[in-house]
Amino acid sequence: MFDFEKLTVYSKAKAFNKKVHRFLQNTNLDRTTNSQLRRAALSIMLNIAEGSGRYTKRDKRHFYIISRGSTFECVAVFDYLKDLSALKETEFNEFYADLDELSRMLFSMIQKLS
Repeated sequence: MFDFEKLTVYSKAKAFNKKVHRFLQNTNLDRTTNSQLRRAALSIMLNIAEGSGRYTKRDKRHFYIISRGSTFECVAVFDYLKDLSALKETEFNEFYADLDELSRMLFSMIQKLS
């Protein structure tokens, strides 16, 4: 088992990706928005994995910061989609809560590495 697979934040990021994937399969978004959301969501998970494999605190922290930035990017996309009425308020709130939790967890990891 790789170290990142033991992290709760990685498991939550993976579950979030599955949720985003299902959302995108059931939603008719333009190709650009679809791709951007998919890549940002995947970036959260992948940067957690990559960061966990780095040797120095500074390198780990760098990838966790990128991962947290990708959570913000996802929030912005969902906010935009809410304004376009491309998702329901309840869906937005659910995604928002997931992203808030991921952001807080990543922030804590970043602080511990400072």
